[in-house]
Amino acid sequence: MTLWTRRRVIGAAAGIAVVSLAPRGWIGVASAAPKEPAKGDVYTKDVAFLLDALGSKAAALLKLKGVDWAAVSKEFTAAAKTVKTDAEHVVLCARLVARLRDGHAGLRDLKVPWPDDSGGKASGGPGLSLVVGGPKVYVRQAWGDAATEGLHPGHEILALDGKPARAWLDAKVAEMRDLTGYSTEQQALYAACHWGMSGPEGSKLAFKAMARGKTESGEVTRSPRVGVVPSGPVFPPKGLTALGRQSYGKTAAGNGYIHLRDVPGELPDQLDTALDAIGDVPGLVLDTRANGGGGCDHEAVFARFLPTDKAFGQYKGAGKRPYAGPMVVIVDAGVRSAGETVAGQFKEDGRAFMIGDAPTAGMSSQKETVTVPSGMFSVLVSVASNKGRFNGGRGIEGIGVPPHEVVPYDPADLANEIDTQIRRAEELLGKGFPKGVVRWSPAK
Repeated sequence: MTLWTRRRVIGAAAGIAVVSLAPRGWIGVASAAPKEPAKGDVYTKDVAFLLDALGSKAAALLKLKGVDWAAVSKEFTAAAKTVKTDAEHVVLCARLVARLRDGHAGLRDLKVPWPDDSGGKASGGPGLSLVVGGPKVYVRQAWGDAATEGLHPGHEILALDGKPARAWLDAKVAEMRDLTGYSTEQQALYAACHWGMSGPEGSKLAFKAMARGKTESGEVTRSPRVGVVPSGPVFPPKGLTALGRQSYGKTAAGNGYIHLRDVPGELPDQLDTALDAIGDVPGLVLDTRANGGGGCDHEAVFARFLPTDKAFGQYKGAGKRPYAGPMVVIVDAGVRSAGETVAGQFKEDGRAFMIGDAPTAGMSSQKETVTVPSGMFSVLVSVASNKGRFNGGRGIEGIGVPPHEVVPYDPADLANEIDTQIRRAEELLGKGFPKGVVRWSPAK
C-alpha cells in the first residue's frame, strides 16, 4: 500500500525522561517500577476507543451513508493486534477514520511522524484533469507535459497505464478512499480525476487517447511545478478581474459573471465590489465550481442578490449595488463545505436556478474532536449535517446539493474551448427557467 497521497510529516515524536528517587537512607530491595503497558495494548486500546466513540458520535451519518460499522469494527479490531510500531498505528487509524466516509474527518495533532515513503521525491502532476461521461473518460483540462504530448480538452482517454480508463479511475478511487475520507461517491470520483493524477516527481503516466478520430499513445511525466488542484471553470469568460481568489466580469453575451473560488469572511464586501463593477446586466452567472469552502455570513451573501431592503423569506436585500435579476448558479463535486451552503441556499431558498455536471461534494457538517487514550493524535469527526432543511430535511452531509438540471460536459464543447455549463447558463438566462422551479421573480 502506498502512502503517497497522504505523504507529509505532521508532527515530531516527543521524548519523555522519567527519574525515580528513593527516600534518603532507604535500605533494602528496590521495588519494581510500575510496568508500562505493552505497545500492542496501547494500539488496541486506541482502536477500540475510536470504534466505540466514532461509531456512537457519527451513528446517524453512518446509517445515511450505508456504512456497516460492525464490519468495520471486526476488521480493525483484528488488524490492531498485528500493529508493531507507532507509524503502523497511525496509518491503520487513518484507514479506520476513512471508513466514516467523511470528507472532514482525519487525524489531527499527531505526536509521531507520519511515515514518509517518498524516497526524497516531491509530488507532482502530469498537467491533466479528467471528467467522466457515462462509461467514457475525457480530458477536462490539459497543460504542462500533457499539453506538450498533444492531449487536449475533449479527447477521449481510452487507457491509463495499460488499463481501460474508467477501470483505472475506479481503482484510483478505491486506493484513495482506503486512506482518506470522502463523503460521497461524486466527491471521491472528482478527487481521483484531479488529485489522483499526482505521483512522485519524474514518474510516468502512460495513456491511450482518441483524438480527431485517431488513436494516439504516449506518456506524460509528473513534475512538482505542475499542480493538480482544480481551478473551477474550464474556459471562463475572457477579461475577468481578480479579487482575492474570486474573479468577475461579463460573459460574451453580456451577462454578469462571478466565480467564487472560496468563502472568506469578507465575501459580502467582495461581492459589493464585483457587482458594482459589473453594473446593470440582464442576467448573472454565479459559478462556484471547485469552491473549497471557508466561512462567512451566509445571509449577508444572499442579501447581495436582492433589492435593497426587499424581504424574501428570511433574507433582506443589502449592499452597495445588489443584483436582483435572473441568476444561474453552477456547481460541481468540487464544491465543498461552506461552498455548498453558500451555493445551495440560492437553490433551496428559491432565488436561483442551479446547474452542474454533478451534485456538490456532500461534506458540510457539524464536527467534534476526540483524542485517543494514548494521546498520539486526535480525530475530527462529523456528527450532524449542516443545513438540515436542504434535500427535503436530510441536510447536505453524505448527499450534496443536487442541481435543478444536470448538465454533463460535452466533449465537442471542450474540443472547441467552450465551457458547457456557462453556455447552458446563458441559454437559460435568455429563454427563462422552467415554471415553478425558482420562486424569486425580478418582475415582482
